[in-house]
Amino acid sequence: MKNRFEPPVAACVAVKKALPSVPHYLQAHYWWAYVHPRAVHVFERQWLVNLILWGNYKRLCNAVLQAYGNHLPGRTLQIACAYGDLTPRLAACVAPGGALEIIDILPIQLENLAGKLAAAAPIKLHCMDSAALTFADASFDRALLFFLLHEQPQAVRERTLAEAFRVVRPGGTLTIVDYAPPSRFNPLRYFWTPVLDRLEPFARDLFSEEIAAWLPKDRNFSRVDEQRFFGGMYQMLTLKVAEARPIGKPASR
Repeated sequence: MKNRFEPPVAACVAVKKALPSVPHYLQAHYWWAYVHPRAVHVFERQWLVNLILWGNYKRLCNAVLQAYGNHLPGRTLQIACAYGDLTPRLAACVAPGGALEIIDILPIQLENLAGKLAAAAPIKLHCMDSAALTFADASFDRALLFFLLHEQPQAVRERTLAEAFRVVRPGGTLTIVDYAPPSRFNPLRYFWTPVLDRLEPFARDLFSEEIAAWLPKDRNFSRVDEQRFFGGMYQMLTLKVAEARPIGKPASR
């Protein structure tokens, strides 16, 4: 298989002038998890990622891979890096001639991810803002948002979703894995929310509203699959992208 891997350091340097600075919300609320130089040394541990997700990390990754049929033809976009082994597992599913591309606004996260990938993996890494992608319209067959939306304030979250829809071709899919409104019988609904309020202040949005609240109004799509996990606390939502509809025409669900 042809090696399409681009060293992230060189890529980041090449586009440095075109990149915005680290967003204020990321610096203010997530410096400890992603921005600080020591962050990757603390959080890049499979057992810790699994612990943070209450033992559900592997289950959620498996759900993503099964939804893709463990087969990724064409061009796949992962929007934002993720701790753990999700991306190497995705890379192993790329079909001959296909490619997996990952964007992140933080060079330190791209450098960390590069260390987890085989040199011959069909991967491209890009320093890029999820809310302002520089890819052409309809340039990917599918896109994945894995635990990103809960880290973003509403306005950024809406732009990220709009950009994801823009770069996925009609007939392609957008898969979202993130928090969801837990069942009222789930005890973590009452315990975990105040913890997140302190550590991840935008996560409450996903605990109280469905993702549909932030999807772009000018895009038409259908729900392919929707799964809930761990008493409803986590979700995987897969949407099939259709042609953008004229303004004023109602969306189909």
